[in-house]
Amino acid sequence: MNDVIAQLAATLAQRKGADPDSSYVASLHQRGLNKILEKVGEEATEVILAAKDARDDRGRDALVGEVADLWFHSMVMLSHLDVEISAVTDCLAARFGQSGIAEKASRGDKAAS
Repeated sequence: MNDVIAQLAATLAQRKGADPDSSYVASLHQRGLNKILEKVGEEATEVILAAKDARDDRGRDALVGEVADLWFHSMVMLSHLDVEISAVTDCLAARFGQSGIAEKASRGDKAAS
């Protein structure tokens, strides 16, 4: 599973400087952070809406596609900000073996909602 994320991160890095006329990723970078954030927000909303309809196989397939879009655009955002994907996976790995409540408390967040 991590291989897919690593391969996608490498592809995104290559396409960051590509010709915007031939690369969707390059066109997003050219349009700037606000456009990338707009796409992340749009995809997040689509995930929420798809999740409400994920009661059967077709709905679940739609949800999986929307989550893939959200992850993709989130990775484009990280790339644009020069944040390595490994920083996120390392953060997730560090949270293993720790309860969500304890993890949130360690960040000074209020109790999990």
